[in-house]
Amino acid sequence: MSADPVVTRFAPSPTGYLHLGHVRSGFEGWRAARDADGRFLLRLEDIDQGRCREEFAAAILDDLAWLGLAWDGEVRRQSEHLADYRAALRQLDAAGLLYPCFCTRRDIQAEIARAGGAPQGALGSLYPGICRRLGREERAERLAAAADCALRLDVAAAVARTGTLDWVEGGHRESLDPAALGDVVLARKEFPASYHLAVTVDDALQGVTLVTRGVDLAAATAIHRLLQALLGLPTPRYRHHPLLTDAAGKRLAKRDNALTIRALRGAGKEPSEILGMAGCASTNPT
Repeated sequence: MSADPVVTRFAPSPTGYLHLGHVRSGFEGWRAARDADGRFLLRLEDIDQGRCREEFAAAILDDLAWLGLAWDGEVRRQSEHLADYRAALRQLDAAGLLYPCFCTRRDIQAEIARAGGAPQGALGSLYPGICRRLGREERAERLAAAADCALRLDVAAAVARTGTLDWVEGGHRESLDPAALGDVVLARKEFPASYHLAVTVDDALQGVTLVTRGVDLAAATAIHRLLQALLGLPTPRYRHHPLLTDAAGKRLAKRDNALTIRALRGAGKEPSEILGMAGCASTNPT
């Protein structure tokens, strides 16, 4: 066992019921913690109050307990910790690393068409930098006019401070060219913290030492590593697991009406059966 305590977490969003893909992800963190006599934490990513519902939050807790995936300590709800994210934004802003973005989707699409295509990065199409090029006076005028805006990270300025960074993935080190990140959004008017900012701050404040999550989020690790360096936060180790897919090879997700644990329980499935369906049969909870 590592000399450092192993602290993992499972962080679903209460925008629907848990499905088998969630079970796989939660089990990976639970097993890693229990195998190392560590701690398994539960966090609810409920900043999107327009989509999150308390009935889903209650169902998540009930389903995990029924499956035997017991967590340690209090459940952290992001909606109760907005001050933590505002503090991180102030720190980045004071360092001159944020800029307001007033672009609509139409503005971005028009710029991409004018340029003959969008630049591509590790996470797909990159923001073309429209508002990064605005002068100070124009920014001030648009802010004074109460124009809606998002806050983007100036990645070029950030990398000038940190240089290229790496992290531990499984048993080896990985890195990604920071230019592949793009100027990601860290906050919007209706969302006081983006996923990237909130997850980075939360993992640090909760003392997470090992992040286990789906391979679809592997590329985002570069963004989180950059934010850790900028905010002076510790860097956990990472382990990205394969995603569960259906018979057609499509990943299980809420939007695809994947089988929920609620439905499986209602059909008479036992916890061991559901864990087996999620590919978690090697070390079942007791």
